[in-house]
Formats: sequence, structure tokens, C-alpha cells
Amino acid sequence: EVITFSEADYEGVHLPHDDPVVITLLVEVFTMKRILIDSCSSADILYKHAFDQLRIPADQLKPVKTPLVGFAGETIHPLGSINLSVVAGTAPCQTQVEMTL
Repeated sequence: EVITFSEADYEGVHLPHDDPVVITLLVEVFTMKRILIDSCSSADILYKHAFDQLRIPADQLKPVKTPLVGFAGETIHPLGSINLSVVAGTAPCQTQVEMTL
């Protein structure tokens, strides 16, 4: 399914804009709110606090050797990566994908 936005979605938005898009998704069996969609980002990041709330055992993380470099130049070493089921939308207009986070 293609996800599109209508004129009603722009209510209260001053165009042109560069505001981020924040959505809610079903990740595994949990509803995750305030997910930032950043089209300029090259990484899909799940913070440890959110990972812990999913109650997935840490031994399911796959090792990651590539560090992430933040905007200020700081280096962060990920705890690992994991494939999770993500559902966007509500039936009958929804899509499900496996994402590596």
C-alpha cells in the first residue's frame, strides 16, 4: 500500500515547511508512538530504552561492528541489530514489513 497525505493532513501547517514527520507504528506486538521519520537519515535507530520495553532478550541482537557518528562528531557503538516486524496503518489500508534496526 502507498501511504499518502491529504489536504486534511496539512491543517495547521504553514507551507512550505521542513518539519519532521512523527508517526505511530505497531512494532512486534507493541504500539510505538512518536517515531521520527527523517528522510535525511541513513540509519534506523531504536534506542535501548525502547528496545527494553519491547521485552526482547538482548541475546537476539546481532553484532554490529560499524560505529555511528553523531552530529557533534561523537562516536557511538551500537549494541547490535535486530529484525523486527513493523505494521503501518490500520486495516484494510495497512502494510507490514521486516525492518533491521
